[in-house]
Amino acid sequence: MKVIVSREIEQVCPDFVGACVEACVVNSPYNAALWGEMEAMGSKFREELTTDSLKNMPSIAATRRVYKACGKDPSRYRPASEALIRRVLQGKRLYQRDTLVDLMNLASIAFGYSIGGFDADKFAGDTLTLGIGREDEPYEGIGRGMINIHGLPVYRDERGGVGTPTSDHERTKMTLQTRRLLVLINGYDGDEHRVRENAEYIQSLLRKYAGSDGGSYFIY
Repeated sequence: MKVIVSREIEQVCPDFVGACVEACVVNSPYNAALWGEMEAMGSKFREELTTDSLKNMPSIAATRRVYKACGKDPSRYRPASEALIRRVLQGKRLYQRDTLVDLMNLASIAFGYSIGGFDADKFAGDTLTLGIGREDEPYEGIGRGMINIHGLPVYRDERGGVGTPTSDHERTKMTLQTRRLLVLINGYDGDEHRVRENAEYIQSLLRKYAGSDGGSYFIY
């Protein structure tokens, strides 16, 4: 898969760094060891962060700035990483979906980056382009119905939008039948070292919990 960052994104975030992880996987309904890691990380975060200080995490703060620069209110359309960590800090249990979704959530919480996880066999074409959502652009968020992505950063394939930092699209979502996984990490803070660490962390989780050799990744 090729990933292109459009000029409109470069203009609002010239330091953007992304990573794309591709791997063959085996999904499962639930993994107890993975949830043990999630609960341990939740406890650690509750000791170190509050819902107020969360906004100062570099990865979260940068994503919120880009939302504002694109014309979106980050408190109304929260980046998924912020929403996940806020839920953890409030002592609420995360929703359990399946191993791949849970694994992506853990990786997003760990680094604060909004991460898109997709079934690679559901893409149209071989290129994804990161741009900004247009007015009245149709987009069906996973479990959310039609959402307004005008002013949100959005990845598009040949058929249209597939992923935003707020919600990925129903059309390309992961399921228990997913065998080829593609993950996009959005580093709006421009910290390539942290983005690489996040990609390598995802690879390690895939080896432990998703019957994978970890696949490969590239920076864009």
